[in-house]
Amino acid sequence: MLEFGILFPSILNGLTTGAVYALIALGLTLIYGVLHIINFAHGAALMMALYGVYLLHDRLGIDPYVALPLVMAAMFVLGYGVQRGIINRASHGKDENILLVTLGLSIVLENLALIFFKSDTRTIDTPYTLSTVEIGPALIALPKLIAFGGALAICAVLFWMMRSTDLGRAIRAVAKEKQGAKLMGIDVEKVYAVSFGIGMACLGAAACFLLPVYYVNPQVGSGFVLIAFTIVVLGGMGSFTGALIGGLLVGVIESLGGLFLGDSLGQVGIFVLFIVTLLLRPQGLFGSKA
Repeated sequence: MLEFGILFPSILNGLTTGAVYALIALGLTLIYGVLHIINFAHGAALMMALYGVYLLHDRLGIDPYVALPLVMAAMFVLGYGVQRGIINRASHGKDENILLVTLGLSIVLENLALIFFKSDTRTIDTPYTLSTVEIGPALIALPKLIAFGGALAICAVLFWMMRSTDLGRAIRAVAKEKQGAKLMGIDVEKVYAVSFGIGMACLGAAACFLLPVYYVNPQVGSGFVLIAFTIVVLGGMGSFTGALIGGLLVGVIESLGGLFLGDSLGQVGIFVLFIVTLLLRPQGLFGSKA
């Protein structure tokens, strides 16, 4: 049995990582909940956002946290434009076409990144990158604590927007019954594009929180999107609460797995939990039965 002084820091570290996972998964589950499609370009979009944060810091000296509103706005505009200009036009209303379009976008974006940035791994250096904060017996990296608080704050704003604003009500109406929402005068195509844009904006925020302690290369999105898909299914497809709780849970399990099994096998526990959940509760922890 491990001592509290070892277990507590591992759990705390897992929670700080899990909050960022939850933010990435929220963008994915929003897109699924409204458009009812799996966005295979989600990981490539995160990679683009990370490169955007990197370039703003490297070329203009803008701190990642200062760049947060700029990157989120840019990713929202990009997501809105991609959905209206590419996905909507190329899909012709067929879900299977949307899946192929997003997969194609992912391949194109990753190869463009290889052309412009090569396969080199890039990082940034900030005055606080190596700073730590003491919480009981744990020493937690300051950027991870900022990421934890910032990710939860953005999740809270997103929850509030979905429940308390006209836009949120329109999004929920379209997600629930597209034809009924259209009959009530809601511009369904615009809601689709806005939802896709918000999902991409979540990736912009996640990139700003990640880069001070992480890296970027053209393949970096693949690992994150695999975990995000796991969280979405684990929490329940289309469930915001499930994405948040699932993200935190996955972060803790990954951290504890690394503690007990080593870093190379740290993610095994995530997929064991995923399989068990599918066997016992196929709709996910917070999903509803079809």
